Amino acid sequence: MKGVSDIPDKTVIYIISDSVGETAELVAMAAASQFNHGGIDIRRVPYVSDVREIPEIVEEASNFNSLIAYTLVIPKMREALTREAAKYNIPTVDIMTPMLDALASLVHHKPKLEAGLIRRMDDEYFRKVEAIEFAVKYDDGKNPRGVIRADLVVIGVSRTSKTPLCMYLAHQRIKVANVPLVPEVAPPKEIFQLQPGKLIGLTIKAKQLHDIRRERLNTLGLTSNADYASLERILKELEYSEGIMKKAGCPIIDVTNKAVEETATRVMEIYYRGERHVR
Repeated sequence: MKGVSDIPDKTVIYIISDSVGETAELVAMAAASQFNHGGIDIRRVPYVSDVREIPEIVEEASNFNSLIAYTLVIPKMREALTREAAKYNIPTVDIMTPMLDALASLVHHKPKLEAGLIRRMDDEYFRKVEAIEFAVKYDDGKNPRGVIRADLVVIGVSRTSKTPLCMYLAHQRIKVANVPLVPEVAPPKEIFQLQPGKLIGLTIKAKQLHDIRRERLNTLGLTSNADYASLERILKELEYSEGIMKKAGCPIIDVTNKAVEETATRVMEIYYRGERHVR
């Protein structure tokens, strides 16, 4: 064991974590700032997941006037670290355990004690943001490249709730593009090349679509007698869209009187099972 006189003057805070180690590093930096940092170095050792790594890290820390701050949620890792640090008289600061213990007493059940959970939560958050941005970028057939890049593609005539459905699915971290089907505009050829379960068709009863479109025109201050809301036009569009969907061989979901959540549940079933059938 090294004596006090054997330890160099350089002060180093070692941050040992089973994850990134940012939390402990921020605490260490805040503490060091109270001493004007005083020549204190901070060295982060992230993703420590094996007990066998600890002796080598602690031995390195023993070459300095050091302190070890750690965020380790696995008890045997914490025990190994404090045991090794004691051999060199290195003080340790447990950043995580006091908070875990306090929360456990508050919520009356034990923590999961799984390393890296916050990193997984962050990954999920960023995947959700990416999916939402994707849904906005490739909404309403704005860019046909979205068909190729999407996890899922939704097709259907106007006012079949394609956009709300895509946004709902984006919150489930699914990147969805939607393509409107209009008789005068050929759909992207890529929709006929998609794998089973990646293309979903939406349809709706003509009467309900007629009511929805008339209401939409009224909201915009336009006359409800426009061709867009005429029953003849609607029947033509529905017939055309059904032909496209049958040609593509994709499942077709009737969204008549369905909430977006209900449609989304069915879409996710198809997507995760890779179904390929009509209706």
